[in-house]
Parts: sequence; C-alpha cells; structure tokens
Amino acid sequence: MADLHRIVIVGGGAGGLELATRLGDTLGRKRRARVTLVDCARTHLWKPLLHEVAAGSMDLYEHDLDYLAQARWHHFEFQLGRMDGLDRARHVVGIEPTLDEQDGEELIPRREIPYDTLVIAVGSRTNDFGTPGAREHAISLDTPKEAERFHHRLVNACIRANAQAAPLETGQLNVAIIGAGATGVELAAELHKSTRELVAYGFEKIDPERDIRITVIEAGPRILAALPERISQAAQELLESLRVEVLTKEKVTEVRRDAVIMESGLVRAAGLTVWAAGIKAPDFLKDLDGLETNRQNQLVVHQTLQTTQDPDIFGIGDCVCCPWPKHAPCVPARAQAAHQQASHLLRAFGRRLAGKPLKPYVYRDFGSLVSLGEYSTVGSLMGGLMGGALFVEGVFARLMYVSLYRMHLYALHGLAKVAFDILGRLFARRTEPRVKLH
Repeated sequence: MADLHRIVIVGGGAGGLELATRLGDTLGRKRRARVTLVDCARTHLWKPLLHEVAAGSMDLYEHDLDYLAQARWHHFEFQLGRMDGLDRARHVVGIEPTLDEQDGEELIPRREIPYDTLVIAVGSRTNDFGTPGAREHAISLDTPKEAERFHHRLVNACIRANAQAAPLETGQLNVAIIGAGATGVELAAELHKSTRELVAYGFEKIDPERDIRITVIEAGPRILAALPERISQAAQELLESLRVEVLTKEKVTEVRRDAVIMESGLVRAAGLTVWAAGIKAPDFLKDLDGLETNRQNQLVVHQTLQTTQDPDIFGIGDCVCCPWPKHAPCVPARAQAAHQQASHLLRAFGRRLAGKPLKPYVYRDFGSLVSLGEYSTVGSLMGGLMGGALFVEGVFARLMYVSLYRMHLYALHGLAKVAFDILGRLFARRTEPRVKLH
C-alpha cells in the first residue's frame, strides 16, 4: 500500500470517525487510498451524550465504540496518539509519546505519520477564560473520562453524605453549572432526574428536594443564547418548574472547592461544579507550522474546507472556522455541521483523487434541539425544508432529538446493526437500574 494516496485524519469525534469509516468503505476497501485515523483515546462516544454519562443516565461502556474494531470492520488504520506538531514541507504529522494509562510508562515512542492529504478534526474544549480556580475545582465535560469522573464524584458525595453522622454542610450536595448553553441546560435537567433516582437506592438520609440544589449560571442575558428566544424561554420555564435555579447576567469570577463567586458579589455554595461556558479549539493549533487560526484557536478554512495556507490540509468540525456567507462569520460548532462536512469531504476526496476541482461546502441549518431529560425536548426546525423556523416541543421533538444519534450510528454501522442494537437495549433496560450506581 506504499504507493497509495495517504489520507490521515486526526481526531475521532463525530466528523472524523464518520469520515474515516466512509472513506475506508469506499477508497480503502477498493485500495484507492490508505486511510489512517489518529486519536488520543481508544474509544469513541458521541459528544452530545456526555451530559447523560455525567448524570449517570447512560453507561459509558455500553455505548462507546472501539476504534481498533471499527478500523478492522471498515478498512482503515487506527493509530493511538495525540498530535503535537506538523511539518508541511515534509508532509508529516508529529505524534507525542503515548503513555500507559496504568503505570505512566512509555507505550509508544514519539513518531511521525506521513500524509498526502491531512484532515484535522480535533474538536473543541470548554473555555474557562482563565477564571481563578476553574481548572482546579470545576469539571469540564469535554471527554467521556471527564463525564465519568463527574459521575463518580456525584455518587461518592451521596455515599459520604448518607454515611456521615454530622448534619450536611451548606451546599454539600449542591451542583453549580457554569454556562447555560445546550450542555449546561441539558445537564441540569438530566441531573434533576438522575439524582432523585440515585438516592432511591438506599440513601435514606438524603432528601433530594431539601439537600440537592442545582444552579445554572449564565453571564449573558438569557440561557441558550445561540437559539431562538422562544426556545430559551420555554427551557427556562421548565427548569424553574423543577426548582432548578437559573441565574442570568452573572459572571463567575472565582471557583472555590465549595463555592462559586460572581462579579455581583453573589455566592453559591456548591460541592460539585461543572464548567460548560464557551469553547475554543486545542491550544496546539495556534502555532501549527504557519496555518491561520482565529482567537478561539480554530483553523481558518475556505469553503472547500481547505486551510487558507495549505490546500493539502483540510479541517472539519468544531476546530475550524468555515465561512457561512450571508449569516454568521463561521458555521456554528454543532454535531450536524461536522456530519455534513464529513459527507462533503467524502465526495470531495473522490474528486481530488480524480484530479477534478473541489466544490464549496454549504452549511444547511436543520435547526437545534435541546433535551430536558424525560421532562421535555424543545427546539426549532428550520432551513430550506421549512422556509423559516418551526418551534417544536414534547414527544415529536424528543423523537427528532433521538434520531440525530441514530443517524450518527447509521453512518458508522449501517441500518441492520443499528436496528438490532436498539432492540437489544430495549430488552436490557428491563433488567438494569435506571441510573448508574458506581
């Protein structure tokens, strides 16, 4: 395979893994190209589900996907590692040493991976804006490990509170969520449900209505600022009906081990804090061999998804700023955009190998949906199909929300496997607790 065109995809998120899978099934299987996926994790989970893992509503190990298995099934190569450099002149990607997670010893030495076409799809992380104490005392739900770590802390906090002889301290079981975008709002609703289910399993001393308080803190004037105001209002009304405290126009200036401090002087005691405000691309992209980036470290790309400084390097997903003519400066950082961009590059690479000019990517906004757990789902459907925006909520909106994940699974596995997987989970739910207990 040494003479085949080498396509290297860095980042196995929604867009990167879908692209690797579909390129493997087409170009890889037919030996028209050698497709390699690089990621620092061994498994994949669809990022919009991380709030469910954090709340304990979803077991990570029942829904994650093993990259090595996916690579074998779909004719691409997987390499474990984290990108830390780029040499555009030599067409190689630098990969930092990979350490054993158990003992910290070097598992794979530093290496370089050659490419003819490079796709950077490393996603984004939350941006704590350098807020004092945020890195030390708040958990960001950027990865499955972080979501699982929050859940472990939540369960342990309940175990400790139930076992202690002394009365609960002020705010001991309270949760503060900083940032009221989709992640923060969805987590608040999911936690309201899961904490009540959790304490039903033997935590007799804990009264969730009295002892567990969830607060969502937003610096802007309203929650879900990126969505229409009607959706924002509906979501806030539902959260407040659940006795979730919603604070807007409150900028967090410090995070402590047991409290969140705001610029106005307001203080909220909290034993657990989640930072879900703002996003930025990984820091290593800032000085990546001359590639152009913006203030959020995102790679600046043309509408063909090629970087502005190098036509052999493409970018997709949250880590890129792709033009969205007549709308916002950049295509919004959403899972649907990454999915569309992966589909676009699948067609584009066929043209690229054939020596044909590339066509521009055009983002189609199909709307946004926000899940409020079992209580409701709200959102809007819009774009060319509707000729405007259509507000949806309730059962129909929930079905649409679930279908987004099913579409991701369909892109990775095909129809038959997804159908059998759904049936299997329906039977399994009858023999399992409704919340993860460890």
